Amino acid sequence: MRGRRQLAALASMSLLAGCGVLSSEGPDEEQRITVGTMSAPSTLDPAKAWDSSWELYRNVFQTLLSFPSGATEPEPDAAESCEFTDATSTVFSCELREGLKFSDGDELDAAAVKYSFDRMRTLEAKGVVKGGPMGLLGSLDTVRTKGERTVVFKLKKADATFPFVLTTPAMSIVDPQDYPADKLREGNEITGSGPYVLEAYTPNQKAELVKNSHYQGAADVKNDAVTIRYFKKSSAMVDALKDKQIDVTFRGLDSEDIVAMQGKGRREQDIELVEGAGTEIRYLVFNTKDPWARKLPVRRAFAQIIDRGAIAHKIYKDTVEPLYSMVPRGLTGHATGFFDDYGNPSTAKAKKILTDAGINEPVPLTLWHTSDRYGSATAPEFAELKRQLEASGLFKITIKSRPWTEFQEGYSSGEYPVFGRGWFPDFPDADNFIAPFVGPKNVLNTPYVSKEITDELLPRQRRETDRGAVIDDFERAQEILVDDVRLLPLWQGKQYIMASEEIAGGERALDPSSIMMMWELQRKTSW
Repeated sequence: MRGRRQLAALASMSLLAGCGVLSSEGPDEEQRITVGTMSAPSTLDPAKAWDSSWELYRNVFQTLLSFPSGATEPEPDAAESCEFTDATSTVFSCELREGLKFSDGDELDAAAVKYSFDRMRTLEAKGVVKGGPMGLLGSLDTVRTKGERTVVFKLKKADATFPFVLTTPAMSIVDPQDYPADKLREGNEITGSGPYVLEAYTPNQKAELVKNSHYQGAADVKNDAVTIRYFKKSSAMVDALKDKQIDVTFRGLDSEDIVAMQGKGRREQDIELVEGAGTEIRYLVFNTKDPWARKLPVRRAFAQIIDRGAIAHKIYKDTVEPLYSMVPRGLTGHATGFFDDYGNPSTAKAKKILTDAGINEPVPLTLWHTSDRYGSATAPEFAELKRQLEASGLFKITIKSRPWTEFQEGYSSGEYPVFGRGWFPDFPDADNFIAPFVGPKNVLNTPYVSKEITDELLPRQRRETDRGAVIDDFERAQEILVDDVRLLPLWQGKQYIMASEEIAGGERALDPSSIMMMWELQRKTSW
């Protein structure tokens, strides 16, 4: 699993340089860190969320396995140990730590783990949850318990990625006493067993976390409490950092704010900027129910025109880089298929694709994006896509947008001909950049049938525990994606954190899925 940790490691600048890392406060004083982010939870119930709600879940719930700071593979968290117990990688067993408790003091045993997984299935089967995290458990057959501490997962087929799935916050263990079996939990409370307890929560404003005295797990909690403030604009978040209202900014920084800080030597008003590689991607989805988007020549002509470099440079100020496959750079299986097949943008080549198909008039397409999820650069990005496509004379583009909740409903019902989505990986493996998007039921609710991918390539690579040995399968899968142009990758993001120079631990606080582990943050002692 070479290179996994490189994805989460923040490069070059360390928030630890030149300083001690013990709190400068007295032993009886609470050390509280305030973090700003633009990724507010959509729900507090982990059975429903397959989105940025996971950022909160990681800190208040617990999973059987996780990626502690510095880990290269999943390691035990609520579990004491986990392993495949058969030669075919279809039986996965976990032994829980002894004496686990939820934050309210209730016992966390094997029955609670089984309940959490069974509950997800029930909510999905009853239609209470649609498009939820059950999509990650396609290989799971049954969950059973052996005594109070052993949980056994029986898989329908070999799946070497299953341990990675168990690290995702979607697999958070919930208290059966507080989470109904057949409906979502209501209200603004959470009962988990993670490093923190959710003390107070105001939707879209802030979450107050305090250290969980019952916690037993892999995390070494370096502060006493964390306040998470949710912002709608990057500029407001950066201003709050400058005014010392918050200590750290996480997800949602606009390119203008990053570039402004870079232009000031990466430090202004006692603020440090840390940059590192990331695996966030942005891509377009074509809905083949649409009379124009269903035409392969239209999709290929579209792909032939798009100038990713211009988007990365003009709109994102080179804080992102062009992406030519769904699997990002840095992961085993990354390729450059769209560049290999299409080369540089070319109106002449695009026109030939259309005229050879008998299409001689500008193609009308409506492109949709969410207005409030991926940052303020999204609207300019789509304006640039429109400019590029219409400059060719081959397309007539209409741009529309909706807030995230309405946007989700629209693409789930097949309303949009072409729409933009972002993807933060559930776990750092090429499988997670292909499997969620294909098949009759996928995370996009836009059916994409490719039997070679779903029936041959994905099952074969999941039988291989050595992830370096599956490159050929992933490269073939991406060849199919390039041929079909149902998904069009645009760019790959980098990771940026701005923090007060009083804060240490920022370079350790991001797991391989770019979720902040708040417990790694602490205050420095000396300068």
